[in-house]
Amino acid sequence: MPLDLPWPDLAAMIAAVSLGYTLFGFGGFGANIVALPLAAHFVPLRFAVPMMLALDITAASFLGLRNRRLVEGRELLRLLPWLLTGMFVGATVLAQANDRILLALLGGFVLAVALWSLYGTRQGAAAQAPASPRWALPVGLSGGVFSALFGSGGPLYTLYLARRVHDPARLRASIATLILGAALVRGALFLGNGLLAQPGLLATSLALAPGAALGYFAGSRLHAKLPAARVRQGVWLMLVASGASLLWRSL
Repeated sequence: MPLDLPWPDLAAMIAAVSLGYTLFGFGGFGANIVALPLAAHFVPLRFAVPMMLALDITAASFLGLRNRRLVEGRELLRLLPWLLTGMFVGATVLAQANDRILLALLGGFVLAVALWSLYGTRQGAAAQAPASPRWALPVGLSGGVFSALFGSGGPLYTLYLARRVHDPARLRASIATLILGAALVRGALFLGNGLLAQPGLLATSLALAPGAALGYFAGSRLHAKLPAARVRQGVWLMLVASGASLLWRSL
């Protein structure tokens, strides 16, 4: 049975997931950083993070494996050891930290990523200068921590890979493959620490799946029709409000 939630709350979570996966279908990342802050208003983060995991694996498999020939394997391998280290740290914090600290971390992370992304959008071409491969270490570590904590390392990987991989199709496939790998590792970590064994978790994921599928296919259709920069700018503005609201709740 799904988690015992009022129908308006469940409908709001389905809408949040649909919005998140619209962005994922559009650009290859963004499902969790959009959906999770909204879902955290209705269920505890320790439930919401593993709840999203099955959806992450399904969507990332579809996008990443379908375009696997386009993946920039060398760039992903450069991130891998630091990513795994960061994920172990993040999974440990998720299992042990109290809810208010987790809400504050998620709110601060979402707000920081949104503001930084808005700043980068305003910088235009200057923000797209090639990044040194030395950035793989801090990006891999921090992305791994936030992937395990909130399934939201995608924006960090994207900021880095967008300055290493300049072909949009290769970038989209590489990010999706990286998110798939991170999701599989999270699954193993959450199985080990018991987070996947929470009552009602898998059933709730299944209840949200239609919203995820609808959003994914809508985003895939919009990918070739809308200017990516404008869409992301709107998302980041929405996330400024979302992150601020979570910080307020954590006080």
